[in-house]
Amino acid sequence: MVAVRPGDADAALARRDRGKSVVLIFGPDTGLVRERAEGLVRRAVPDAQDPFALVRLEGDEIASDPRRLIDETSTIGLFGGERVVWVRAGSKNIVPALQPVLSNPCDALVVVEAGDLKKGAPLRTLCENAQNALAIACYADSERDLARLVDQMMAEAGLAIDRDARELLVSLIGGDRLASRGEIAKLILYAMGSQRVTLDDVRLIVGDASALALDDVVDSALAGETREALAALSKAFGAAMRPDAVLGGLLRALTALHPMTLAVAGGSSPDSVVGSARPPVHFSRKPKLEKALRGFDPDRCMKALLAVDDAVLAARRNATLAPAICERVVLQVAQQAGRRR
Repeated sequence: MVAVRPGDADAALARRDRGKSVVLIFGPDTGLVRERAEGLVRRAVPDAQDPFALVRLEGDEIASDPRRLIDETSTIGLFGGERVVWVRAGSKNIVPALQPVLSNPCDALVVVEAGDLKKGAPLRTLCENAQNALAIACYADSERDLARLVDQMMAEAGLAIDRDARELLVSLIGGDRLASRGEIAKLILYAMGSQRVTLDDVRLIVGDASALALDDVVDSALAGETREALAALSKAFGAAMRPDAVLGGLLRALTALHPMTLAVAGGSSPDSVVGSARPPVHFSRKPKLEKALRGFDPDRCMKALLAVDDAVLAARRNATLAPAICERVVLQVAQQAGRRR
């Protein structure tokens, strides 16, 4: 069985055994699947525009005509060198087309690009069990992978990135490698002419403006920072965020805060409670959350939660007054948090 562990995928592709005539690259991260397939093809065929060296086929096409694949792999390139057949799997079964290739090894390389194949899927099982094939899964990047990608692209662009900017950027990207590259490239383009990428650059270019504005409203209100909360609320409304969405975010935050206030009331320190929170709190939000835990006790937090819950209902019943209702309750929560200190 020649299934490659996700962490070894790039190394396995870089030192590919020429005896492996079929390489299946699959997984839920379609951007990473495409990136790895392109990289493998580029290393095997210097000129991707050479039709004698590189043939592209659709999976549904060879599923309808299984002999097509063995014919292409048996063809000798006009100018020599390794011949590559790049197959993009579709909705139809291409196992019958691949079996003759695996049974009759040739000098050609078949790269199969597929989506998320569950364990036991025929195509995945075939390639994992064949001695002359590789099966490489592509899953969403971990934080370490994303950090490495950020560092690599920044270095290639001749830019440095501040630590807090890097951490925020990593938290905002991921899920699809090509989409992540696109966001980093957009940030690099914006920062060209500068020597460093800052936290403000990331917030402006990569972050979802409305989501970040909501975080600012919630964090400032819970921290008892009245002026900052109202200023952030104005920005949230400017980013077209609805009042009920702001109130919903504040309600969720207070719901999560309440068990934390109980832990602090039980003798734990605010910083230890925030540090052990699950899911983890982003580093940029920790100071204000710790401040909130010094401002709210369990009773005060519950009263604020109930007040926001009432405001959500009132805002939904009267859309015209919703902005005023939202502003009033944000101000109320911020004042309650600040009053205890």
